[in-house]
Amino acid sequence: MLIAPKDVQLRTRAEWLSPPLLSPLAALLLVLGVCAGLLPPELPSVSFIIAGLATASLLAVRFAASRLVALPMLGLCWVLLHAQWGMQARLPKNLEGVDLALTIQVVGLPERGERQQRFAAIVESPPAEAPELAGARVRLSWFNESATELRPGERWQVTARMKRPRGTLNPGGFDYERYALEHAIVATGYLRDAPAPLRLQPETGIDAARLRISAAMAAAVEAPAQRFLRGLAVGDLRALSGPDWERLRATGLTHLLAISGLHIGLLAGLGALVARMLFWCWPTLGLRLPRPQGMALLALPFATAYSALAGFGLPAVRTLLMIACVLLAVLWRRALLPSQGLALAAIAAVVVDPLALLGPSFWLSFLGVAWLILCMPRSVAETGWAKGLLRAQLVMSLGLLPLSVWFFGQISLAGVLANLVAVPLVTLLVVPLTLIGVALLPWPTWAGAFLGVAVWLMDGLWWAAGWLQTMPWAQVFMIEPSLWAVLLALFGSACLLLPRGVPGKWLAALLLVPLLFPMQLRLAAGELSLTVIDVGQGLSVLLRTRDHALLYDAGPAFTGGLDLGEAAVVPALRALGVRRLDALMISHADNDHAGGAAAVARALAPNVFVSGEPLQVVDAQTCAGMADWEWDGVRFSVLHPPESFPELGNDSSCVMRVEAVGGSLLLPGDINQIIETRLLRDGAKSLASTIVLVPHHGSAGSSSLQFVQAVSPQLALIASGHRNRFDHPRADVVERYREAGAEVIGTVESGAMTVLIRRDGELELTHRRVSHRRFWHEPVGEVKSNAPAP
Repeated sequence: MLIAPKDVQLRTRAEWLSPPLLSPLAALLLVLGVCAGLLPPELPSVSFIIAGLATASLLAVRFAASRLVALPMLGLCWVLLHAQWGMQARLPKNLEGVDLALTIQVVGLPERGERQQRFAAIVESPPAEAPELAGARVRLSWFNESATELRPGERWQVTARMKRPRGTLNPGGFDYERYALEHAIVATGYLRDAPAPLRLQPETGIDAARLRISAAMAAAVEAPAQRFLRGLAVGDLRALSGPDWERLRATGLTHLLAISGLHIGLLAGLGALVARMLFWCWPTLGLRLPRPQGMALLALPFATAYSALAGFGLPAVRTLLMIACVLLAVLWRRALLPSQGLALAAIAAVVVDPLALLGPSFWLSFLGVAWLILCMPRSVAETGWAKGLLRAQLVMSLGLLPLSVWFFGQISLAGVLANLVAVPLVTLLVVPLTLIGVALLPWPTWAGAFLGVAVWLMDGLWWAAGWLQTMPWAQVFMIEPSLWAVLLALFGSACLLLPRGVPGKWLAALLLVPLLFPMQLRLAAGELSLTVIDVGQGLSVLLRTRDHALLYDAGPAFTGGLDLGEAAVVPALRALGVRRLDALMISHADNDHAGGAAAVARALAPNVFVSGEPLQVVDAQTCAGMADWEWDGVRFSVLHPPESFPELGNDSSCVMRVEAVGGSLLLPGDINQIIETRLLRDGAKSLASTIVLVPHHGSAGSSSLQFVQAVSPQLALIASGHRNRFDHPRADVVERYREAGAEVIGTVESGAMTVLIRRDGELELTHRRVSHRRFWHEPVGEVKSNAPAP
């Protein structure tokens, strides 16, 4: 029966007003509701959420006309309920820093550094104090160089000291507290050596099999590039170094060198191809099972097996869920358009784990597929494979550009060229050769032959990626955008990807301007901006005048582990718009101040590089006896150390006073009361400052009463780590500054802190944990000492 055009219009309008529950519009509305639920700084009560969830469910199911409102409300309440569950599952605050006896099972692939092992574990037998930890996931470290190497699947009886997930919070930086909620990590901590950990059960399970396969691959092919094959085969990325990841990010290839959705889809297609060959060899199979359903039945086990090799990581599980939804429709003999299959997969992903929207992989995978469905022709014959590949890469690059800036703070211009070669090479050659090699591991000679060819191909790709990385246009770092700029850019990208005949669509490029050219900090002559970057138990302070930038200290770096200079300081500087440093001043050579200096110097090439201990800081000159200088009406003076002063650790710290038109700043490094007395003797009046960075993180050996009174600050800023082992800041030091009339603010409570000193003397203060607060962040409070006064 034919349907009249008017009837078609009425049906389309009705579907827009009352979308079916499994339609693309319903999926979009549900996702929008989940997005709204991720924005509030605090969570409502569980009873309020459940009431809203019940109401939205009733409206969506019983009253189709209300779905435009009910579906977003359903997504909102569903993610808030999961968020409440996730936050309530975290370690109780009264058990932070307490030794807890646990029985755990090691999961994933443990990472072994020079002095420690880091691993994830599931709590099987919780302590009596916290029965709610049963089945919870924790992240632990074992600081014992001679300890037995941990292996996946092992069960251990341990004593652990843990805390709630807590991380640094900076512009452009990694938000560990968000990551912990997304991955259901309820606590972090370390194992105690007394009583000694006791292994109860040897390795077992899928992760143990992954480790054995990874080790066998390393033995079969000893070439360096085999580290990439281990990532492609079993998701073992432990051998990739910092420079490896830097090259992958610069060339936009990160998504390929892991078990991605593209690779799992390839295995599903391989399973379908094997089924097709079986039907071709034995046609009578079609009498018992239709060929499409047979292909679907075999495609799913292939995709599941490959996801298991990845350890069922979140991206792999989401891809498997997407493929399973499509294959289920085939088994039910339901015809699905690509957009309907994508919508069904998105709905399933949101229902199973709405907190997955906190991470970039959900958005990059689903939005990337959506752009390809909307913008690519239905068959390769329409464009040819070469032109189709180029078009697909351009569509993905433009469509995902706003998300790349939002999640990664950069645009990889080299990625367009790199992926044109890398995607077909890795997907069609490297991955199949690698998996064939894995299947042949019982026969090492044959396995080595296939893996050797894959290594040879990866070597060539890696060389080309290295060449692209050296290009000046390869990677563009962006200033941290606002949410509104990203939303405008997404809408603008969608308009630019409309069909060629749409009039005026190029005007949508203007919507990308706020993202690509955001508003930057504007300082007048004589004004000063200072940002205390949150680097935990360490220090890094950015000073900016109208046209210049100086970094005072670069945060800590840990042997074989995290470099806060690279992980926190450099991203913060780039997010704030700093492309090059006029000066880098490392107060002294202690790791918590100088550990990240090499990474900062490598990334931002300072014109001047000085330190109070130049013999111990590579490439640094001395700050001792430096002459005063002026930038843009702001005067900089080094008060200590004097010329020929010996290198004495904390006492050699470069002490700098910065005087703007509307106020002044004192940066004393880690000096103790002896150096404070010397500064007071040389001229107490020169110490008076509007803002002071509290010496030595608020230790008991600094900030004497005479020093505090001489400085007499309005603001006293403290850089220290959460629950640090030095008990900084001390209670008497905090109280001393408060009695002198200062407002005391710390990075533990505030994250990164920025203060603008305007010409009229006004101080504009912002706290990262306040201005960018979300419900997954630990509560903000006033500065409290980590230990009582001595």
